[in-house]
Amino acid sequence: MRIILYIIAVFLTAGCSYSTQYIRSLDDAERLMAENPEKAFDRLNLIDVSQLHDSSTVARWALLYSEAMAARNLHAPSDSIINIAIEYYGAHRIDDKYRRAQEAKRALTGSVNVEGNALVTALYLQKEKEFMLYKERAKHNRRLLYGLLLLSLAAGIIVWQRQRLKIRSAQTAVLMAEASALRSDISNNRKGMTVMENKLKHLFDTRFNLIDSLCDTYYEAQGTIAERKAIADKVKREIDLIKNDPVIIADMENTVNDCRDNLLYNLKKEYSDLKPSEYRLALYLACGLSNRTISLLLGESIEVVYKRKSRLKNRINNKNAPHQTDFAGIFKQK
Repeated sequence: MRIILYIIAVFLTAGCSYSTQYIRSLDDAERLMAENPEKAFDRLNLIDVSQLHDSSTVARWALLYSEAMAARNLHAPSDSIINIAIEYYGAHRIDDKYRRAQEAKRALTGSVNVEGNALVTALYLQKEKEFMLYKERAKHNRRLLYGLLLLSLAAGIIVWQRQRLKIRSAQTAVLMAEASALRSDISNNRKGMTVMENKLKHLFDTRFNLIDSLCDTYYEAQGTIAERKAIADKVKREIDLIKNDPVIIADMENTVNDCRDNLLYNLKKEYSDLKPSEYRLALYLACGLSNRTISLLLGESIEVVYKRKSRLKNRINNKNAPHQTDFAGIFKQK
């Protein structure tokens, strides 16, 4: 791509340098036209028309060449050169130079001076050939320029496609990384679900063990006077066990933390000044226990439980903690 642009730049630079040189020669000839048309004519004959690089310069040369011949009262063998200027200035609506070209044409066709016409004719025909060469070279240069432009366009499309491929490759890499992270998250979630399943199974077994124990007590005590007392004593022992057994308390804490995104861990961290009794109440609330159950576990009346819940709720709401919304959710349990 850079090589193609370099070739185009060299091509245009070379054309500009040649054009500058010939424009300077045309300026000199135009200055000489009024006082020395013969010298101006000679200067114009030194210009190789085939080496000119744009139609405006060729048209200017044709106009000055024809005016120099007219000023010397020379006869042109044809009107091909002056027609170059007439066609160009007419097409581009440059009226003043178009009128000059028309006047030069009339002067050339009306000239009767035949002195030195053989040399003038030879020079004229030479300039016609140079103009034909200019047209061929201009056509060749246009084709070359179009080819270079097409090649540049093709190279640009290739570069653009490569950039798109790079972008897509980068996007694919990002998607692959996201997919890998997602797979990792899924794997971690599966591990977490396995842990939860084990805990739920354990809770399921322990709850049914308690039911089984109560049923055994009832079966053994039924039909006796001590039936109701035995069942009540059994239930009381189980409640006391739940209240006082640190293993059961720790198991309840771990279950809540696993199921509710470390709720109790965050509560201890963000409300480090909670009293043990307040934390125990929060634990029972997080487990979703009813007010009656909590009153039995705390050994308090239901009215006291309501008051303690209200105080704990106000304390949590009065502090702008990061997980305040999660903590407030435990009071919505039924």
